Amino acid sequence: MSKKPTPVKGQPLKGMRILVGRARHQAGVLSAELRRLGATVVEIPFIEIRKPRSFRPLDTALTNLAGYDWLILTSVNGVEAMWERMKKRRLSNSVLSHLHIAAIGPATRKAIEQRGSAVDVVPKQYVAESVVRSLKNRVKGKRVLLVRAKLARDVIPEELRRAGARVDVVEAYETVVPQGSRGRLQATLKHAGKRPHVVTFTSSSTVRNFVELLGGKRARDRALAGIRMASIGPVTSATLREFAFSVDISAKEFTIPGLVQAIVAYGG
Repeated sequence: MSKKPTPVKGQPLKGMRILVGRARHQAGVLSAELRRLGATVVEIPFIEIRKPRSFRPLDTALTNLAGYDWLILTSVNGVEAMWERMKKRRLSNSVLSHLHIAAIGPATRKAIEQRGSAVDVVPKQYVAESVVRSLKNRVKGKRVLLVRAKLARDVIPEELRRAGARVDVVEAYETVVPQGSRGRLQATLKHAGKRPHVVTFTSSSTVRNFVELLGGKRARDRALAGIRMASIGPVTSATLREFAFSVDISAKEFTIPGLVQAIVAYGG
């Protein structure tokens, strides 16, 4: 890998190649900001969002929303999937009016508010553990609906049940490995003119899928020599370390703007 580029005033990431692995429809905001700051951005999705195999659990929960006290949404994808399903079921926001709503972070809150519903709780840190800390004294004896991805961590339901809540978990979408990215990723890493200085990771799923796209450990280690890993937050960082990656760049605020700031700090 070439040496870290010299920063340029107004474009501190000039000369830096950054690989963005967000799902294709979500890469735009991160990529646009990195480009504005001078980076050359390569987009190869490590993750693909798909509908769940069955909408029956979500449909049942939506039909029975009157029986819940709290709704928790942990991603923009979950918000999009839930409101799309409400539209299909011809349900208006009035079915949510009695609910307290918690969002895991500002992007999720914004997505909910854009759809016309108010958010009562956003934790100080945008991870599951902070959601639990924000809610555990408010949910005893309450019914909680958690809308999330398939195979997400169980911290929220387990800890809120321990706090006395009755928690139902429904899957609104699932994340899969985009097989079309395998050849593109491997070719990019082998090409001296395209090889990134930094790879960004915005969730544990992006880490796991990246590893799968690369193939075996020996091929992975050879392909990634000298490349820096940038993580959006502590859960993603823990997953990187689980796969024996170093966490070279870590966001202080666990958001896309926070990740960009961390990359700028590294680049500067």
